[in-house]
Amino acid sequence: MEKSWMLADRRSKEYEEGVEEFLRIALANAIDHGRIRCPCQKCGNTRKFTIRVIREHMYFNGFDQTYKDWIWHAKPIEINASETVNQELQPERDFFGETVDMCEGAHEHFTENPKEFKKFVEEAEKPLYPGCHKHTKLSGLVKLYNLKARHGMTDNCFADMLIEVGDLLPIGQQLPSSMYEAKKTLNALGLKYEKIHACSNDCILYRKKYHDLTSCPKCGLSRWKVTKKNVVKKGVPTKVLWYFPPIPRFKRMFKSLETSKSLTWHNEARIKDGRLRHPADSPSWKMIDYKWPDFGSEPRNLRLALSSDGINPHSSLSSRYSCWPVILVTYNLPPELCMKRKFMMLTLLISGPKQPGNDIDIYLEPLVDDLALLWDGVEGVYDAFRQESFTLRAVLLWTINDFPAYGNLSGCTTKGYFACPICGDKTYAERLEHGNKMAFTGHRRFLSRYQNLWKLLLVKKFVKMLVMMWWSKLKLRRTR
Repeated sequence: MEKSWMLADRRSKEYEEGVEEFLRIALANAIDHGRIRCPCQKCGNTRKFTIRVIREHMYFNGFDQTYKDWIWHAKPIEINASETVNQELQPERDFFGETVDMCEGAHEHFTENPKEFKKFVEEAEKPLYPGCHKHTKLSGLVKLYNLKARHGMTDNCFADMLIEVGDLLPIGQQLPSSMYEAKKTLNALGLKYEKIHACSNDCILYRKKYHDLTSCPKCGLSRWKVTKKNVVKKGVPTKVLWYFPPIPRFKRMFKSLETSKSLTWHNEARIKDGRLRHPADSPSWKMIDYKWPDFGSEPRNLRLALSSDGINPHSSLSSRYSCWPVILVTYNLPPELCMKRKFMMLTLLISGPKQPGNDIDIYLEPLVDDLALLWDGVEGVYDAFRQESFTLRAVLLWTINDFPAYGNLSGCTTKGYFACPICGDKTYAERLEHGNKMAFTGHRRFLSRYQNLWKLLLVKKFVKMLVMMWWSKLKLRRTR
């Protein structure tokens, strides 16, 4: 079928005939005539409606022009029953509430054990209770688990809530009845984390060549906790780094039809008029495209930012406990999604009680290794929107932090006589004689000579005007 009508005016006869022909083909190849994927620009084949609703969407929203190969409508979809769960390909909801395509080949890239994941999908697709069409067992559990995380519920409180909510639901409800069953269900999603032991003096991480050591080779402190009676608690580390590998999570983002499409928004839907509307318009983004054109030619390659700062997890200003999260932000997304909570990826959680300071580079080692691997390329990443596998690469554009954290991350001096990272050893600084503090008063030297002269003349003129007004008022009082 000719597809030039997709670019035509939606009010034209050509577009109307093209829409009707497309709907005829979609209806002829549909498995369920009441639930057909909508290819409009807003839905993007992620939602299902009747033919009447799809016709309205195509006139109001327009046809998605990136949908050139009509894999959902132009021909019947052949499904291998031994590798898929449903006869009809319906998008499944992931942990973040996004749709994940479970078509043939997708779940094979989704987890290391496809059989276990298939069993998990079968369990998760069950309705929350008999006759429920709004929520499945997985979606109901995820909503409750997000509620637990948002309000800081304890495990015992969450387990009691599962029991109470289960009693309120009709007979035959599928909600887990304990915290163990809930965690076992969610663990099949494949989002794992690592607990890496660290030296209490921030000297090393017990990984790679230090993996089997029981004491720090630099300071000599024990890897395990020591009681007040000098008894070593073997198996209980003095300090732990929580590491959440980003690569499996990046792969997971491309399993969602909606997110996979949004990750190329900067290349396909961004307004390119020379104005700064998105990080893709910044000089840093353009420099990457210029220096490494093979990287810039693939719009699915990720551009990242790293953000880190100290927080007090106990919500008490009197406590000096400092815990440092390290977060990756993905800039491929549209501006309204870049800073959404579900797209800000926690990668490291450096436990306290004191801040790592300049030794933060020790804790960044696992993340640096994964970022280096992402720069070289991770093969076999499945794109659910384009129905293909590709090699994913990523680059770190910049960091987001305050001035003290900037000094820790970059290694630059941010205090003393050379505190300015721009001026360096040419920083104009002096210590106040009575205040014993540093003062940086040489900033006016960056202004032009004529600009300084012009401002000086304006100040003199303003002072002269004030003196004349004061003198005139004084003379007026004397005459009275």
